[in-house]
Parts: sequence; structure tokens; C-alpha cells
Amino acid sequence: MTAHRPRTVTPLSLTAGAVLTGHAGGLDDYVKVLAGTRSAIAAPAEGSVYEQAGAGAVASLGGFEPSAWARDHLVRAPRLRERLTAVSARGTLPAITAACVAAAAVHDAGLSPQDLQDCALIVAGGNLSPRHQAETAVTFAERGHVAPSYALTHMDVDVVGTVSQVTGAVGEGWVLGASAAGGALAVLQAARLVASGEVARCLIVAPATEYSAVELTALRQAGALGGVVPRRDPRTLCRPFDLGRTGFVPGQGAAAVLLEPVGDAVRRGSEPLALLLGHGQALDGRRAADPLPAGQRTALRRALERAGVDARDVDYVNAHAAGTRVGDEIEARSLAEFFGTRPLVNSSKALTGHCFGASGLLELLATAIQLRDGFCHGNPQLTRPCTDGLTFAPRDTVQADLALAVSSSYAFCGISCSLVLARAGAGAGAGEDGSA
Repeated sequence: MTAHRPRTVTPLSLTAGAVLTGHAGGLDDYVKVLAGTRSAIAAPAEGSVYEQAGAGAVASLGGFEPSAWARDHLVRAPRLRERLTAVSARGTLPAITAACVAAAAVHDAGLSPQDLQDCALIVAGGNLSPRHQAETAVTFAERGHVAPSYALTHMDVDVVGTVSQVTGAVGEGWVLGASAAGGALAVLQAARLVASGEVARCLIVAPATEYSAVELTALRQAGALGGVVPRRDPRTLCRPFDLGRTGFVPGQGAAAVLLEPVGDAVRRGSEPLALLLGHGQALDGRRAADPLPAGQRTALRRALERAGVDARDVDYVNAHAAGTRVGDEIEARSLAEFFGTRPLVNSSKALTGHCFGASGLLELLATAIQLRDGFCHGNPQLTRPCTDGLTFAPRDTVQADLALAVSSSYAFCGISCSLVLARAGAGAGAGEDGSA
């Protein structure tokens, strides 16, 4: 067997992130959510697909209305606002949420039309709108009618076209599907594109996934999604790494970030949120719902080798942990064996729920914010840790001087991905232009 050869990569800038969750309409809101360890998790709405599926709790987008969002968040971008309004009338939730966060990121980055000519677009996801498909199938069965627009809206690539139309990004573009690891793997592939010089920059967009009661019920029956727990407040059901965990809480969220050479961001007057130093991925070599520790450790090792840093240098880990009985136990073991008790560990899913393909990007931005602002958000429902081999953040936010962090994402069928971030200005010897 050929050994995996370590190599360092040029640090890249994470620039102009954007988020959309049930309790954050933009990046500034997200900073407040993280700093205050505020959760969007609540009981499912009566009659919702989450209630139909027997979910005990959810972190949904609720009454999200794109026109109102655009008025609030694209005040100084009338053309983006007009384009977004035009596509919102017939778009699916994944397409609309993707367009919102993409527009916000492009505007905040200060990209010119010329910059967008060589801006690649990667949409993280796969199977983004099964609820839309299920509802259309019911309508067709009952009435024998289907809207012609369904020819586009049932496809994930509709999101690519929608985002490209709204933002003006016309470089390469595609959908990257990797289930819950989709957001992280989109960053990995974007890093390869930009570092190789194939594209000047890459816009990474992770839409909100819209599951139907069918998928959610299957996940609950498989033991992954948490159901109703008698006499327990639904707001406390997402318990990553806690002995009382009963399954993940589904969430709805979207995120976007621009990845580019550090020098390009600086020349435009944009300050990087953080620097991406390394990335690693591995497969378990099997079709299964539960991951293998070896695959997780391999992804971590490859990411740190590419970053040119050691496990002992890592100050903070944003874990994948979703609150599942099996997955959290395996991840805790992997992290303890790889890092020991050195880094602080938390899980942002305790605040956002499990946002499926968008989780990796939401958590990467959470990691960047905590590095930049010097704090570690709490683990609000962690009262009985499943291991004493890790140093978990307390239940409330703590101030912390963090220079280097890891964000990991795992998916069904043995997919593991880890990303290494450094605080801007602490990028392992990176120069202002991004050169090592």
C-alpha cells in the first residue's frame, strides 16, 4: 500500500461568510447566537412534516420570507435584491435560501462583475428538495397535473442556475453531494481549485435541505433522528456527547463563503474571517450508517499534515457530534485518541440542529468566528459527558485565545472530512499575500 504523502498547502482566505438559520438572518446575527450560546431548537409546529415524522424537536426556518430578508440584508445592493425577488416567486426552499446567502456573501466581499467572471460556484448538497418532490407527486396522483417548472425544480442543479443568475458568478459550477459532509467537502474541492490556479476564487453555497415526512420518519426509525421524549422539554433534546442523548434534532439552515487567495482579499479591502490551512478526507470502505474511528482519524491526520501542523498545536475542535447514540460515542473516542485533552471541544449542532448538507459550512463559519473573536460557545445540554478523555467547553460561552482549530464532518456510507483553520494573522507563517 502506498503511504499518503504529506504536503503543506498555501493558506487561503475565508472571506465574507453568510448564514441563514431560524435565529440568524446574517453573519452578525450568527456572531451573537454563538457568543450567547443561543439555540433555535423548539417543539415541531403542529401539522409540520417534523411532527408527522415523530421528531421530538426541530430548529426550523419558520416563517422565513425572502423578500423581507432581502429588504433587511441587501439594503445597499438593489440589483442583487431585484434579482433575488425575481427568482423567489417560483423557487424551492433550497434554491431561495442558497440565493440569499450567496447574494449576501458576494455583496459583503465587494466582488466586481469582472471578479465574478472567474468565480467558480460549488453548491453543497444532494437530494436537496425531497419534500417538494413528494408534494408534487401527491398533486400529480390526485389531479393528473404537474407544473412545467418542475422540469427544473426537481433537480439539484436548479440551485446552481438560481445562484448564478442572482450573483452573476459564471465560472465553473456544479453540485457536490456527500450527505452531511457536503459542506465540508465543497470547501475541500474549492481549496483544490483555487490553490491549483484553475479558478481565481470560489463561492461555496450550502442550501437549506427540505426533507419530507418520509425521509425524516426513516431516519427516526433507523435510530438516528431523535423522537419525542416524555416529560422532557423539546428545547433540551439536542445533547451532543451527553449520556442522555437520544438522536439528532433536524435543523434548517443555509450558508455561503468565498474562498480565495489571501492577497486578493486584502487588495479588495476585505479582511479574512480566518485562513484555511489544510483539509483531509477518507472513506471507511463500506456502506453503513455508523462510521469507523480509523476513517475519522485518517481524515484528521491528512488535514493536519497538509496544514503543516501537529495535533498538539490545535486549540479548538468544532465536532460533528449531532447527539446520536452511536455516532457521538465513536467520534468522542476518535478525538480523544487523536488529540487527548489539549483542545476545547464543542458542537454547534446544539444551537442550530443538524442542518444536513449545510452543517459543515455553518460549523466552519462558527469555527472562524470563534477564532476571530476569541471565545468558545457553550455545550448547553452537556450535563453528563460520555467521556472524560476530552476537554469539553462548559455549558455557557467562555473567552478563549484560539489560534488553530479543526472542524470535522461525517456522513453516512463512511465519509469523513476535516478542515484546519487558523486565526487570520496566525496562519502558520503565511505572508500577507498568502504565500508560505
